[in-house]
Amino acid sequence: MSHLILPYEIIEWGIRLVMLVVVPYHRKPVSAMAWLLIIFFLPIPGLILFLLIGEYRIPRRRIQRHRELLQAIKSARRDSAAGPHIAGPELGKEMSSTFALAKSLGDFPILGGNDFELLTEPDEVIARIIADIDAAQRHVHVLFYIFADDETGRRVADALARAVRRGVICRVLVDAVGSRGMVRTLGPKMKENGILLKESMPVGLFRRRMARVDLRNHRKIAVIDGRFGYTGSQNIVNADYGHKGVAYTDLMVRLVGPTVLELQGVFLSDWYFETREILDDEDVYPTQALKGPGLVQTLPSGPNYPTDNYQRLLVAALYEAREQVVLTTPYFVPDEPFMQALEVAVRRGVKVDLIVPEHCDHIVVGAASRAYYDDLVAIGVNVHLYKPGILHSKTMSIDRALALIGTGNFDIRSFTLDFEVNLICYGREMTDRLREVQDRYMRDSVPLDPSAWKQRPITRRLVQNIAKLFSPVL
Repeated sequence: MSHLILPYEIIEWGIRLVMLVVVPYHRKPVSAMAWLLIIFFLPIPGLILFLLIGEYRIPRRRIQRHRELLQAIKSARRDSAAGPHIAGPELGKEMSSTFALAKSLGDFPILGGNDFELLTEPDEVIARIIADIDAAQRHVHVLFYIFADDETGRRVADALARAVRRGVICRVLVDAVGSRGMVRTLGPKMKENGILLKESMPVGLFRRRMARVDLRNHRKIAVIDGRFGYTGSQNIVNADYGHKGVAYTDLMVRLVGPTVLELQGVFLSDWYFETREILDDEDVYPTQALKGPGLVQTLPSGPNYPTDNYQRLLVAALYEAREQVVLTTPYFVPDEPFMQALEVAVRRGVKVDLIVPEHCDHIVVGAASRAYYDDLVAIGVNVHLYKPGILHSKTMSIDRALALIGTGNFDIRSFTLDFEVNLICYGREMTDRLREVQDRYMRDSVPLDPSAWKQRPITRRLVQNIAKLFSPVL
């Protein structure tokens, strides 16, 4: 027996020692510690897991493509947003440093002349997207993490097919993992109907374009004729997301105005990554006009950026809060700087409300999220548990100055790993619109009872704390 055990032990210790050198390289200490913990306890399974999902960096060629495309479309985007009524809008003193940071973190400027509708009903969102597709004259661009082969997905696919028959160019980009079922079943029919369908970041046993198989394109974007734009938390899928009897609560923005072309730019960037096709003519960047009073900026984020720009913006905005912060997210797995920013805000007298679903649709992530409730209560954050179903909206409002709506959760995955897109809206009017929706969420929630929470079973507490240890790699 010993002659079998000894080689096995040598292999395990070899893995531990080698990974002790490999894992910390170009990795945050907290993430490195989590991976080393897994590998030291389970060397062989840990090594396999690390090889599959442990490398979050993307290939240099993708970063280079990102730079090439930005240069290629720079002039087209500048021309389309060069009107004196939309370029360089006047910004107030509130959140002034956040304004400056947002400009430097993203590829896109803050533009005036925008307006938007907040759509809270899943069926209405799909109906509005289909109506805009049916009215399209030139092109439709659709990018979603989940595009399902269900009733909703087929309705949108039929609308796209109708548009193609009218001579409209329809480009559809879907995440290869989030939409894998649809690619196999509904996808071939869409291609037969003339829809240009591509997978974002395809993976396979013998083909890995990305260095990490669970590093995904989590964006949700629809742009019609370069004049109407949609983004937010909702996917192209039935309202129950395939979970019978479970209601998902999403929030989408229908945007009109100059910032629509920024959403267009995000889509075309991702399209270029998969096709090497540069689309930078006037047809995809039509001249824009004033549509409303809103100052709006698009902030795309992902591992192709040198910094975690989404996380940086959130932390900076929290430090500028003066009165109230309201956050909604299905998954709350923060990093240390984000938690510190929340604590500092509370200590400065800011009222901080976090609204999360009472029940989570991901067991491990849900356990990790709940492990932070003790810390949140201790620093004075008001935690609200949303009861009607899965609260899937990703939003933040700060005072009456800033509203953020998009695809990014307040978790390490959205901060560092996934490709996300968020709209940053500045000013009282647009922030008040979001706050009305957040207030409805709060009315449909119950406050977390700190004393009852402390009395939860020790086994549940143990599971949550173990999940929390691995939160940097979730």
